[in-house]
Amino acid sequence: MSRRILVLTYYFPPSGGPGVQRILKFVKYLPSSGWTPIVLTVEDGAYPARDPSLETDVPSEAEVVRTSSWDPYHLYARLTGRSDDDAVVQGSLEGRERTWKERLARWVRANIVLPDARVGWVPFAVWRGHHLLRRHDVDAILTTGPPHSTHLAGAALQWMSGIPWVADFRDPWTDINYYQELPHTEWARRVDSALERMVLRRTEALTTVSPGWKSLLQAKINGEGAPKPFRVIHNGYDEEDLQPRRADVDEEHFTITHVGSLYASRNPTGLWRAVRRLRENGRVPKLRIRLVGMVDPPVREALRAHDLEERTDFVSYVPHDEAVRHMQRAGLLLLSIEAFPAASGMLTGKLYEYLASGRPVLGLGPPRGDAARLLRRTGGGRLFARDNVDGLASCVQAHYKAWESGAPRRGAPTDAVRPYRRKAQTKELAQLLDGVRANAQAVSGAQG
Repeated sequence: MSRRILVLTYYFPPSGGPGVQRILKFVKYLPSSGWTPIVLTVEDGAYPARDPSLETDVPSEAEVVRTSSWDPYHLYARLTGRSDDDAVVQGSLEGRERTWKERLARWVRANIVLPDARVGWVPFAVWRGHHLLRRHDVDAILTTGPPHSTHLAGAALQWMSGIPWVADFRDPWTDINYYQELPHTEWARRVDSALERMVLRRTEALTTVSPGWKSLLQAKINGEGAPKPFRVIHNGYDEEDLQPRRADVDEEHFTITHVGSLYASRNPTGLWRAVRRLRENGRVPKLRIRLVGMVDPPVREALRAHDLEERTDFVSYVPHDEAVRHMQRAGLLLLSIEAFPAASGMLTGKLYEYLASGRPVLGLGPPRGDAARLLRRTGGGRLFARDNVDGLASCVQAHYKAWESGAPRRGAPTDAVRPYRRKAQTKELAQLLDGVRANAQAVSGAQG
């Protein structure tokens, strides 16, 4: 018998970018695991990117309900003279704040609109969510963040209805990669931490994307209340998004390809130094760099400083299926994990798609982190410390030589990445929801 789940998410098609993929695939595959989703989202959100093509992934069984929202980005856009889309900033702030208006807006974001700039959606989500819970027989509530303000709506709805609630953390809250860049006051940090602990304590179960971040979040509530289910649900990849693997690697140039936002904090300067050294020695004459997606100005400046700008193709944001094609044609796929306290737990959805594309991955980040372990486990590539120029140069040259000989190296074999299919990961989520629902029914029966 199918169960019904209310899913609260700020990012949902036509929103594009990495923030939408995880919850979209959950919604896509939950019906095949016995859960029918009702998606509650925003009508016209402040999205960093738009990709209407993703709407084809929304299953017919899902009801999608949209609400209004008050969003400070609209006010910020008018203040700075930008368009609404250009005013939306995600990720690192390094190299972005150049005027007093931008610095003031960032201070307001860090200290007034807590826990994040999408908190204006919470009252709308709670009001509409309450009506949906009264109209439908809902068995569970699922919230996903960031924005972590979405979890506040989940907490309110759980308190109002008694329906079990699961919180999904795609990224940490007060340990997110750019958190230390925000100009918080001590008061704001305390409020943010208190909201985070409240959510972690109140939810019946939690999910996150990596073992490292599971441990990080668990440590915040150890000893507070009864133990609760806490699962790692990997981001994974969707087989339907990847065409059959073919030997279609670019034959004209050996390309090092990065897909996604390349923030200043992720600037892989160690790799730029390694490539410059190889080029100066005449070892990689046909090498090109391809950056697909948003590229921060400091990254462009670093490429220029290493005499690599003319060897770089800048491709603006493209639909998801086109991004996958760029992956499949790469000689090497670039993964860059910025340096921040919780970096060892960083496992992006992009990495799984890299692996599923069959192309090898060259990573920069924590050599003992979760991403490095995943690459070793699947045989999908290598991850080096960000300043290991010698190791990076040796890896690039080895792959270049193989490509030059007409036998480019492969990445992870299909069997190694099969466990990380989105459908399989959603099945694990469904099993967790089944357990949460059964536990709630048992408690209700005992009280009755």
